[in-house]
Amino acid sequence: QVQLVESGGGLVQAGGSLRLSCAASGRTFNSYTMGWFRQAPGKEREFVARIRSDGSVYYTYYTDSVKGRFTISRDNARNTVYLQMNSLKPEDTAVYYCAAAQRGSDYAGAYKYWGQGTQVTVSS
Repeated sequence: QVQLVESGGGLVQAGGSLRLSCAASGRTFNSYTMGWFRQAPGKEREFVARIRSDGSVYYTYYTDSVKGRFTISRDNARNTVYLQMNSLKPEDTAVYYCAAAQRGSDYAGAYKYWGQGTQVTVSS
């Protein structure tokens, strides 16, 4: 069982930055791929980024719209995964969720555990 709690969302102007955190409970955090998803009003939940269980930077994946602007990382000693978001755009506005999966995937259905979400609003 893994419980996830996101934090760090808020209101920011276009071009600004935010850093989301996701704190996990449980002793098996470092065995899970961690992902970030987002859901804007009236839209389906979409994949944003994911990172392999060992945190290797060589195994991070991003949706095209955030490449070069967002960075996912994790600290297994702290049971925390991060999403650094730079050069934010109004279209990044959404509720952001972290999730845990036993195998890497861009598909939301592959993720077993989910946080409650944190709102990110980017004003133009």
